[in-house]
Amino acid sequence: MEVSDVQRARRRIAKALAPTPLVLDHVLSERLGRRVWLKVESLQHTGSFKARGSLNWLGTARDEELSGGLGAVSAGNHALGLAWAARQRNVPVTIVMPENASPFKVEGSRALGAEVILHGDINAAWTLMHELVEKRGLTLVHPYDDERIIAGQGTLGLEVLEQAPDAQAILCPVGGGGLIGGIGVAASALRPSLSLIGVEPSGAASMAHAWAQDGPAKLDRVESCAKSLAAAIVGEHTYLLSRRYVAKLLAVDEEAIHRAMRHLLYQTKLVAEPGAAVGVAALLEDAATLPPQGDIVVIVTGANLGRDELADFL
Repeated sequence: MEVSDVQRARRRIAKALAPTPLVLDHVLSERLGRRVWLKVESLQHTGSFKARGSLNWLGTARDEELSGGLGAVSAGNHALGLAWAARQRNVPVTIVMPENASPFKVEGSRALGAEVILHGDINAAWTLMHELVEKRGLTLVHPYDDERIIAGQGTLGLEVLEQAPDAQAILCPVGGGGLIGGIGVAASALRPSLSLIGVEPSGAASMAHAWAQDGPAKLDRVESCAKSLAAAIVGEHTYLLSRRYVAKLLAVDEEAIHRAMRHLLYQTKLVAEPGAAVGVAALLEDAATLPPQGDIVVIVTGANLGRDELADFL
C-alpha cells in the first residue's frame, strides 16, 4: 500500500465526510510542557472513524461484490460505519455482533438498516459470519484487514499532518490495526520523522501478541471494557504495516481507561468510549516515552455509548 492509495481515498470520500477538528487538551499540555492535541473522531459520521474506511470500500466496490449484499463482524463501530455507507448505495448489510455488544451500537446499526445477529463471543461471531457468507452469498467486508478499509482510515492521518504541522508523535488506539496502519502509510511518506505509538488495552493486546509471535496469532482470551479494540487476532496486512511503521506499542489497564474517560469528559468536555480513551490513558499514566520536543496528537476514535453505559463508566 502506498500513500497515493490513501490520498485517492481522501478525494473519494471528501464530499461525504468533513475533516474532524483538533482540540487542545490544556491540562495534559500543561502537565507535559508541550501542546497535546486531541483528534476528535467522535464528531465523525456514526460517531467514529470507521465511516472513513467503509465509505472508501463502498466507493471502490464492484457490482458483483454488492449484488448479494454485504456481511461483517463487528463489536459495533464498524457495523455503524458500514451500515451508514451501504445505505448510500441501497446495499443490504448483515452484521454479526457478539452478545455483549453495546445495545446503543446494536440499535444504531439496525436503525441504519442493517440486519444485526447477536451470537456468542467475537470468535463465535466470526464462525457464524463465515457460514453466512457461504449460505447467502454475502461479500465480507473485513473491519480492518482490507486495504480499501485501511486506506480510508488513513485519511485521518492526512488530516492530522495538515492540522498539526509541529506534531512529532501520534498516539493511536489499536484493535485490529487498520487505523494505525493507514496512519502509518500516510505519516511515513509525508513526515517520516514522526513517531507513531500504538496503545492497546492490556486485556486485548492482540498486536503486541502478534509482535511477540512474529505474526498474527489469536489471543486465548480477550477481556476488556474497550470492546471496540477487542480483536482476538490482528490481520496479515495490519501486522505487516505495524511492523513497518509503528515505533512502539503500549498497554493500559481498565482503571487507567476509566480515568481517561473521566478526564476527557470533565477536563475537555468530550465524551469518549473506552477504546477511544486509551491514548489519553497512556499519557495520564506516564506510560509513553515521547520525542524530546514537538506537539503530541492523540486520536480519540469514537464516542458511541448509551446513557446507561456512560453512567456506569463515570
